[in-house]
Amino acid sequence: MAEWFFEPGHTAAEFCVRHMMVTYVRGHFKNVQGRLVFDPANPRASRVEARLDAKSLWTGEPARDEHLRSADFLDVAQHPEITFAGSKVDVVGDHDYRLTGALTIRGMTREVALKVHYLGQWKTPWWEDGVDKGPKTRAGFLAKTTINRHDFGVSWNATLDRGGVVVGGLVDITLDAEAILEKP
Repeated sequence: MAEWFFEPGHTAAEFCVRHMMVTYVRGHFKNVQGRLVFDPANPRASRVEARLDAKSLWTGEPARDEHLRSADFLDVAQHPEITFAGSKVDVVGDHDYRLTGALTIRGMTREVALKVHYLGQWKTPWWEDGVDKGPKTRAGFLAKTTINRHDFGVSWNATLDRGGVVVGGLVDITLDAEAILEKP
């Protein structure tokens, strides 16, 4: 099986959660690090490990970002990383898989399933210090899931009139991953 690493500059996680009952807030984590064992001819044997720096959270609103990093939400002082490790792969289409694994947020681990779409691979340049040291083989993946934030102890909220809440419980997560072939 081929071994890959996630190219941090081109791998990111996004979350989307309901806000004030009327709209959605999106946030991003860049610089996702990790490793992948993957062969498109044998996807069932795949496995992945990924981690992201919870402090890198960005929504575009500095005060909100600080609140999300606080103990009310991610508690990054105590839990600086969010991790995922998965190795159970079900093939659900020609380029579509269901990857089940352990997601850890705030020190709480739960099993989640990601819907993964394999975008293919391509030989590309590889720039280091202004010099093309390629070609390198890159592969792309798009993964999505929905979690209940309360399952991970991310439970701060405030009530609104008529029974509404400031922050919804369900969080949509999208991962855009670009992997570089390390060992064929």
